[in-house]
Amino acid sequence: MLFADSMSLLWLSYYGLSLLVIVAVYFAFTFLPRLPRLFLTWAIAGAIWAPAGFRLPLIEEGEFYTGWAPAAMVAAVGVLENNGAVLRGGLMWLVLGMALGALVGVALWWWRRPSEPDDIDQETEADDEQPPRRREPVIG
Repeated sequence: MLFADSMSLLWLSYYGLSLLVIVAVYFAFTFLPRLPRLFLTWAIAGAIWAPAGFRLPLIEEGEFYTGWAPAAMVAAVGVLENNGAVLRGGLMWLVLGMALGALVGVALWWWRRPSEPDDIDQETEADDEQPPRRREPVIG
């Protein structure tokens, strides 16, 4: 259930805010053509949405807290703590999320790409059309 201080509410708000970030990223890349824009936007979405497992030691000897967090955060904590195992796991899930996101972006581009125009000779097309007749304006 979604109560205050619940993990479900935390993840729901995280994914809700990340959707706003993804839309902002898409519009920030408007100077790019459609394929690179979708590729980069979905790669960033994959980086934001990829989860990774983590394990933190507790105060009591030999006890640990395990859970899930965004892979970018797990990798960042691994860098700050100089913990190679945490960094490796976080980066693995981060790169996997980015690769899957980029594949989704390319698939969306492939699915919605503009159709190929038929190769019609412009001279042939111009000969087939007759110029429109001029009509005089009529009052009343």
